[in-house]
Amino acid sequence: MKLQKSFYLRENVVQVAKEVLGKTVHTCVNGYHTSAIITEVEAYSGRNDKACHANNGVRTKRTEIMYARGGVAYVYLCYGIHHLFNIVTNGRNKADAVLVRAVQPVEGIETMLKRRQKVAVDKSLCSGPGTLSQALGIHTREHYGLSLLSEHIWLEDAPCLEEHEIVTSTRVGVDYAEEDALKPWRFYIKDNPWISRK
Repeated sequence: MKLQKSFYLRENVVQVAKEVLGKTVHTCVNGYHTSAIITEVEAYSGRNDKACHANNGVRTKRTEIMYARGGVAYVYLCYGIHHLFNIVTNGRNKADAVLVRAVQPVEGIETMLKRRQKVAVDKSLCSGPGTLSQALGIHTREHYGLSLLSEHIWLEDAPCLEEHEIVTSTRVGVDYAEEDALKPWRFYIKDNPWISRK
């Protein structure tokens, strides 16, 4: 069952991020269906969070979709190499988002291997924000701003994890955010091998 708009429109991006863990992300690109369990995420807030691209009203062509109502995809190119998939949350003009950092493949694994130019399944297939987007066929041109209730990309429900099943840490690669780099807003499934790093 697809997650409905109400799931994404909630105000607490940290809570939404935790509840995204264990859900299944699906894509249908060029007729190929793939799916994977979300195992690692990070929360970003559009207010008082220097790690967020849209912190305190910063608006650019790239970040404009973050100001939409929750339930759409924010996909951007990182370092000119990797497309990163984010889930926009909260109401209009709040600019909150959840970055998906790692997934565990479920369906369409042969398609994922081909996209990643790999011959065997291992952790590197989709345990990182750039590699998972490549494996799932997520690209800026096709997925930027798409509804997460569409037939191209969507999340399906699963039971929320208990707190003891979730590991909390600081976010990765946000040292520039000064004191906000210390926010404990990275979450991953305990003992799951499909995460980007410990």
